[in-house]
Order: sequence, then C-alpha cells, then structure tokens
Amino acid sequence: MTAPSLDALTLPQGGEVRADGGLWRAMSRAFTANRLAVLGIGLIVVIVLFCFLGPLIYHTDQVYTNLAAANLPPSAAHPLGTDYLGYDELGRLMAGGQSSIEVGLAAAVTASAIGVIWGALAGYAGGVLDTVMMRIVDVVLSIPGLFILLFVATIIPPTLGTMIAIIALFAWLIPARLVRGEVLSLRSREYVQAVTVMGGRGPQIMLRHLIPNAVGVIVVQATFQVADAILIFAVLSYLGFGLSAPAASWGEMLSSGTAYLYDGYWWQIYPPGVAILLIVLAFNFVGDALRDALDVRLRQT
Repeated sequence: MTAPSLDALTLPQGGEVRADGGLWRAMSRAFTANRLAVLGIGLIVVIVLFCFLGPLIYHTDQVYTNLAAANLPPSAAHPLGTDYLGYDELGRLMAGGQSSIEVGLAAAVTASAIGVIWGALAGYAGGVLDTVMMRIVDVVLSIPGLFILLFVATIIPPTLGTMIAIIALFAWLIPARLVRGEVLSLRSREYVQAVTVMGGRGPQIMLRHLIPNAVGVIVVQATFQVADAILIFAVLSYLGFGLSAPAASWGEMLSSGTAYLYDGYWWQIYPPGVAILLIVLAFNFVGDALRDALDVRLRQT
C-alpha cells in the first residue's frame, strides 16, 4: 500500500479532486494570481540570463587589472564605468552574479539535503534518538552563526566550494526542524501504519512515503534558503572573507565601492547593491507564493 497520490484526493465533503483539473490547477492559480510571485520569477530569469549569457555577448577582461582605466565614469566604452582596479563594472557585475547564484543554489541544495535526512530520521525514529538529534540542532542554533561563519572563513582558503560548505554548515538546521515536524505528523497517518504492519522498513517508509509527502515544505524552505545563502555570501564577501581576486562577487564589489562613497563614484556602489536586493527579494517572493500554493493544497486535502 502506498501513500495517496495527488491524482485522486478525497475532500472532506466526499468529492474528488484530480491533479489535472483540480488540485494542481488550484495551486497554479494561487501561485500565478500572486503578482509578486510572477515578478519574482521574471526577475530571477532576467538576472540569470544577464549573469550567464551576458558575458557571451559583452566580453570584458576580468582577470588582469588596468590601473590606467581605474575609476572611469560610465561611458560608451564602459556602460557602468570601471572600479578602482580598472575592471569594467558591467562585466564585473555579471561575473559576480555567477558566483553569487552558484553559491546560493548549491548551498541551499546541500543544506536542504542534510536537513531533510536529519529531520526525517529524527521524526521517524522518535524517542531518545529524536530528542538527542533535535537537542544538537537547538545547541547549534543557539550559537551566533555569523561569528562562527567568520571564524571558519578565516581558517579555510576561500574558494567557491568552501563558501558553499561554510554557508551550508548552519543553513541545514531550519530545514531539519521543519521536516522533522512534518514527518512527526505524517508517520501517524493510516497508510504509513499500514506499510509498517505489512513489513515495510524504516528507510523504505521514509524514502517512498514520508519524504515525498513533505516535498512541499522542503521546496518552499529551499527557495528561502537560496535567498539567505546569497545574502550570507554577500555579507562574508563585504567583510573581506569572500572569494580571492580576481574572482568577483557582489558583496566584494559593494565593499570596494563604499571606500569611494564620498568621491562620487556611485556606479561602484548602486549596481551591486541593487543586484543583491533584487535577487534576494525575487526568491523571497517566489517562496511566499509557493507557501500560499501549498496552503491551497492542504486546505483541499
């Protein structure tokens, strides 16, 4: 016996909702009706295209410095001017966006995977093991994360991989708690008890029944995790613990630009700042809409 599928879900009134014409349509309608969600999707698409396809069209040297062209204002040759090392700011913005998006997505996926496994195991096992595992989560959550991140960043060489690992080090805690709560609710359902009676084992029950039915919570949280990871990466880079030169990041661009805050070099400050703001808002808009769409599913089941 398997978990109820979304192809045929029974309503409390006794009616039936089908995925092709009922439940998924209601969820899609709830999502698309949210204008901020549509705006968020549009912003994400535009920013991703700008960062990853833009360099194929707008070619700039992001490896070697050119001090003779340092701090130039916007012009036809440099639409967003140059920075203090002579790098083209528009090209720098594209390169910085690539690293920010890659770190955000990879850290979110890594943290979500760890959190799902930890939370599902704790919620399904229950008892002493659940208590011990969740106390570990509570203890780590009580530690000021930013200070630990800064400490770890000072002793580990800053590369793209280490940045992902450092951010994921603390980001998995919230997904773990959410998934654990969802699994605690799901494991008391009749179909889970039936599978247990029929000889289903723990790993099989978690992988085939519990985690798939908690996927809504996982996806929503992962969306917020991307925004949080991008913001944390920007903070670390702003404080000087990001990627080493000549690698670019929006946080590092913003940090170097603020050194010339009173010199009128606005093009070194506003573009990376606006880029960080837009990408974080976009993922939060999408996450909010996905959460609302999930509420529609829960109300109809």
